[in-house]
Amino acid sequence: MIIVTTDYISGKELETLGLVKGATIQAKNIGRDITQGLRNMVGGELKAYTDLMNQSRETAVQRMIEDAEKLGADAIVNVRFSTSSIMQGASEVFAYGTAVKFK
Repeated sequence: MIIVTTDYISGKELETLGLVKGATIQAKNIGRDITQGLRNMVGGELKAYTDLMNQSRETAVQRMIEDAEKLGADAIVNVRFSTSSIMQGASEVFAYGTAVKFK
């Protein structure tokens, strides 16, 4: 599956199939909160949270791909990400784009 943030793929004529999306909601855990809280006081990257967000993006993208495969897509164009806080300590990562088929 080709995934791009542009609205085209060089050398390909595209047929639009529709919107595809994938999402996940991840919560922090108490162990990470303690260690990352200490890191926050002294400064530096919050590595555990970075890893959590990377994992969340990968999950959202995989779910978006599965949605596109159901439509018989060859690629997804105009891919975007959105995040939002759902509740204290939990965030949603949402990936979306346009499923296309090569003509």
